Amino acid sequence: MSCPATNSGRLHSDEKCKQRKFLSFLFYQAVRDLKPVWMLEDMRTMETFYWEEDASQRTYTPSEALLYAIVHDHQAYAQYLLSHYTDEALAMPGERFCCCPSSAPHLAMAVRYDRRDILGLILQEAHRLPSLHSYMNRGGCFHMEDGKTPLHLACELLRSEAVILLLGNGASPQAQDHTGMTPLDVILEQLWDSKVNIGAKKLCLDNMLMFMPEIRFKMKGALERDAVCWSRVLGEDKLKFLLGKNPAPLSLIAMQTVLKQLRPEQFPESLHELPIPSSLKPLPCKMSGQLKGV
Repeated sequence: MSCPATNSGRLHSDEKCKQRKFLSFLFYQAVRDLKPVWMLEDMRTMETFYWEEDASQRTYTPSEALLYAIVHDHQAYAQYLLSHYTDEALAMPGERFCCCPSSAPHLAMAVRYDRRDILGLILQEAHRLPSLHSYMNRGGCFHMEDGKTPLHLACELLRSEAVILLLGNGASPQAQDHTGMTPLDVILEQLWDSKVNIGAKKLCLDNMLMFMPEIRFKMKGALERDAVCWSRVLGEDKLKFLLGKNPAPLSLIAMQTVLKQLRPEQFPESLHELPIPSSLKPLPCKMSGQLKGV
């Protein structure tokens, strides 16, 4: 028979835990409801909003708060966290968010939820920190992203504008996931597997090629072995170009040359300012202007 005092203590502990979880949900809900930044910061730093026993971890970190801001597209809060706590905001969140130590969860989350404005903010801030030199090319969490880089994920989800933002800010088109697949391989798989959203897939492919003066990818052998079918998918000229049998079109060479001159830390503003017709720019001018003003 259990001791009444023990049962009472357990019940008190359970109630306390439930209360802390409820208060923690209030913070999440406040971010979701786009409450003012000052209110969110007051809530974030209150110890009661964190339910772990470790007294040093009883507040939400800027990194965890930024994940919430990304999910709910709270741009003002994301900008505040990135400008006031850049290192901390882009650091790894706590273990309960289930992210691998070497990943870039905030970039991956911004790509997954298609938060292009916040993605632009993160990329701009990452350039200012020497510790984040390789940030754009980190593999994603194996639990959520299967080790893919943010660029792999953008190609998989057909986020053509995210593809441009990542490439323009220095993401490597040659990066490989744990299976050796490059972002170009991801797009080609998408084109091969389904005839749905062909336009979006080909746009992602064209955007990728503008940042790839050297074409290297895992599926080259597959394209050579099944050239007839791939010719129907890609067109004969593009297939021969990918296989190295045709030179790049002059228009592609011109864009590759121009884009190579743009400094990643000034992208996409530098793209927006190019004295060429808007129709030739891979990122809509409207979006470039929005990111510049955020």
